[in-house]
Amino acid sequence: MPTERFQFTGEGGHQLAAALELPDGEPSAFALFAHCFTCGKDTLAAKRISVALAAKGIAVLRFDFTGLGSSEGDFANSTFSSNVADLVRAADHLRSTRKAPSILIGHSLGGAAILAAASKVPEAKAVVTIAAPSDPAHVTGLFREHVDAIRAQGEVEVSLAGRPFRIKREFLEDIAEHELIKDVTGLHKALLVMHSPVDDTVGIDNATKIFVAAKHPKSFVSLDHADHLLTRPADALYAADVIAAWASRYIDAAKPAKAIDLVEEPRKVVVQETRKSKFNQIITVGPHHLVADEPVAAGGEDAGPGPYDFLLAGLGACTSMTMRLYADRKSLPLDRVTVTLKHSKIYAKDCAECETREGMLDQIERDIAMDGALDAEQRKKLMEIADKCPVHRTLTSEIRIVTKAVD
Repeated sequence: MPTERFQFTGEGGHQLAAALELPDGEPSAFALFAHCFTCGKDTLAAKRISVALAAKGIAVLRFDFTGLGSSEGDFANSTFSSNVADLVRAADHLRSTRKAPSILIGHSLGGAAILAAASKVPEAKAVVTIAAPSDPAHVTGLFREHVDAIRAQGEVEVSLAGRPFRIKREFLEDIAEHELIKDVTGLHKALLVMHSPVDDTVGIDNATKIFVAAKHPKSFVSLDHADHLLTRPADALYAADVIAAWASRYIDAAKPAKAIDLVEEPRKVVVQETRKSKFNQIITVGPHHLVADEPVAAGGEDAGPGPYDFLLAGLGACTSMTMRLYADRKSLPLDRVTVTLKHSKIYAKDCAECETREGMLDQIERDIAMDGALDAEQRKKLMEIADKCPVHRTLTSEIRIVTKAVD
């Protein structure tokens, strides 16, 4: 599954580093993930949950808050309010480039931030908190011995998880102003609260307060035996499984009636000789019947396309369909796509960018014509999207073909 890495502008004008985990096919929904306090987008829990959700068809955007990970800015100048604002900016970026998130997920203090930001993301239908505090000020317990000094001096360096961070008085003042329970009471979205009963960083009583304050529909799932950071892979994968299953009830209602069923078994393709000529084949794909043959020059009667013709047709059709989906979603003025393909064999030594240096290689030439009043940037983006079609990915990745004899 592909990961797109990019930057977007945060509330403070800084460039925030982001990663978008994408499923192999068209996403069934988009989710926004907020990481824990002083963590980052690439922490084990954030990455494992995001990748696991992408495997289930849900695209997930995670990013480093200001001054953390690869994002610009000074962490000391960030506050809980700025984190909430950056989450809203992230949702805006998804809305403008892909599709607004219908699922919001937050881990630890990120869960509190997600609850505070949820009302500002109207497209969000489902909200998930993982080990979240019921009061953002709970985080000050991590450096409680320094709180008085921070208030007196204005700024103090503290050690969190073995790393130095500077905490300012403004952070304490800002976090004290937030009444998160009011946000929970007025959420008006489906809520899933996930928490471990043995969490010794954010106690289970926090989950109780959030759950009691929330209105239905609401659900609680115990992450039994998990630690606060979900460091065991099994705990993160379990959380992803539950989130995907639970959220499907809410994102399905927003999907088009003709949306693809992600669990539907792929149709079988059956190829059988007709014995009408040496190479003549009948191909059955569900209700569709096609004929394959070889050209006369290859010993056939040219009664239908050849095997490589079908291969090129599959790539061409997939390319055109993928570009059409993107153009329609972005309201681009793309009138028609025409894909022309040709297959040939070339000497490996003639391919400068190929790893293989000896013998012959297969080469597919793909020319794409786009009709419509598209500007240069739109055409460039559509050409990038063409390479994201599932068949293109299949042909350029490792392929495993399992063959067995059938009686």
